[in-house]
Amino acid sequence: MPTYTALTHLPGREAAEDLALACEDLTPEPVGTGIFEIEDGSERWEVGAYFTEAPDEIALAILAAAYGAQPFAVSELPEVDWVAHVKRELTPVRAGRFFVHGSHDVDQVPEGVEALWIEAAMAFGTGHHNTTKGCLEALDRLATDGFKATRIADIGCGTAVLAMAAARLWHVTVLASDIDPVAVDTAAANVIANGLDGRVECMEAAGFDHPMLERAAPYDLVVANILKQPLIDLATDMARHVAKDGRIVMSGILTTQADDVTAAYQAVGFAPDRRDDMGDWTTLVMIRT
Repeated sequence: MPTYTALTHLPGREAAEDLALACEDLTPEPVGTGIFEIEDGSERWEVGAYFTEAPDEIALAILAAAYGAQPFAVSELPEVDWVAHVKRELTPVRAGRFFVHGSHDVDQVPEGVEALWIEAAMAFGTGHHNTTKGCLEALDRLATDGFKATRIADIGCGTAVLAMAAARLWHVTVLASDIDPVAVDTAAANVIANGLDGRVECMEAAGFDHPMLERAAPYDLVVANILKQPLIDLATDMARHVAKDGRIVMSGILTTQADDVTAAYQAVGFAPDRRDDMGDWTTLVMIRT
């Protein structure tokens, strides 16, 4: 079945949300719509609509003009077996002592590593993105340097790869939360597949907004691989939940955004410990003073 995409961009989140909603009334109807902030400081938002039939390009042009958006760029995507494609493309990843792999590479696990099995179909959080890899390496360095943690949380856990890595390093129960219920289900399945049932507890929550997360505070270590603005929004709450001398590991941050995130956390009582840039992405480690 062919898939068609229609993409545009315009200033302002509210306008983008309104345009995405208007796209749902098109004929043929899109199978999905979404909005994404363009992370270049322009405050512009991308709007995407996805179709299984060729969209009405005249109707799209009228919508774009009505909402002050750029003309939609319509493309037909080739039919691809995405799971097979991901299995071919996602080779195992080494990050510090960790070796992240799918079931198709289980026979490639070398001796002496901490193996983490993440299925290829669950592509976000497999360790291939530099934000995840940077966090894994940061956790590895903390453990190598002798940092001790007994209370750990992974906020915005995705596949739970970082929560599972922390549980392997410090042999404690890690709390892992995500705002997306599908991500929580994925995380829980990965925890079982990696033999960490009971060592990583997965829950649906925005930030620390869950009774289990509140009761377990203050934390010695919090990992948050999300995005710049959610990290900045979380700063005050992070300060409230992290113990003195505790560490936070943060990514999902473009190198151009790292100074803003650092400043937001310094303002609430954190001090920079380490910054690592990998391609266009930055991983920050900060200490609660």
